[in-house]
Amino acid sequence: MSEIVKEGWNKYLLQLQAHPLRTKALTSGVLIGSSDIIAQKITGAKRLQFRRILLLMLYGIMYSGPFGHFFHKMMDKIFKGKKGNTTVAKKVVLEQLTSSPWNNMLFMMYYGLVVEGRPWGLVKNKVRHDYPSIQLTAWKFWPIVGYINYQYMPIQFRVLFQSFVGSCWALFLNLRARSVAVKKA
Repeated sequence: MSEIVKEGWNKYLLQLQAHPLRTKALTSGVLIGSSDIIAQKITGAKRLQFRRILLLMLYGIMYSGPFGHFFHKMMDKIFKGKKGNTTVAKKVVLEQLTSSPWNNMLFMMYYGLVVEGRPWGLVKNKVRHDYPSIQLTAWKFWPIVGYINYQYMPIQFRVLFQSFVGSCWALFLNLRARSVAVKKA
């Protein structure tokens, strides 16, 4: 079994080197899709909602993978050649003040409008109501992820690491939304 995993990893690394943007986009899509499958199973779905899975995969492929690819390239240009704890801290703070609020807001709008197919007025009210607590929770969790990512991950693995943790974050948000819905029922 370990030979299969090793061979798969080596093929992944070759694709990452030859086609970094495409590989990161597909990786992000597969991870968020997998996260949604797990969330659906945990919440007791009798049948998987494939449309939802595909729409979330589309989000990962078209937005979060490419965004992460270009964002991390930009961060390395901004802090070119600088290393150390101070630089890592600056990267984390910059990320948390810029991309974190934007990404959480965009995901909430995409999920409501596209995945759930809700009208703009309902989505706007849900974002207005839920966004502050989601962002505050994100600021408790994501700086640690950012620190690990910038301190220990080579640039080619940052989107993979962030996408993996992001799929766990999406699972948390999904289960949280479910628990709120159950309490209201």
